[in-house]
Amino acid sequence: MRHKKHTAKLNRNCGHRKAMLVNLACSLIEHDQIKTTVIRAKELRRFVERLITTAKGGDTVHHRQLAYATLKINTPMEKVQTKKMVLDKLFTDLALRFAKRPGGYTRIIRLAHRIGDGAQMC
Repeated sequence: MRHKKHTAKLNRNCGHRKAMLVNLACSLIEHDQIKTTVIRAKELRRFVERLITTAKGGDTVHHRQLAYATLKINTPMEKVQTKKMVLDKLFTDLALRFAKRPGGYTRIIRLAHRIGDGAQMC
């Protein structure tokens, strides 16, 4: 039985899935919107809302380290600069924007089906 197991596997192994969610989260925070499939968006929503709640906890060293570890900023140097900008935007812009909101920071808007395989996009 899969009680209390709420992670969609997305046809990927654990490491690939986590890396994909980190990259999608960075893109979402950087651009404020992305276009992806509905299943990925639902998993990404859980991931990003936890990040924003951590950022709302305050701009302390502890909360920054938690977000730093979640975004896995131990990648090659060319990607570190982008992820650090994402981290700064998370703590400056998004934490202030959603300061009074208790949750539900993201919204999934459904679009047409993808032409190649008919997947529902959002």
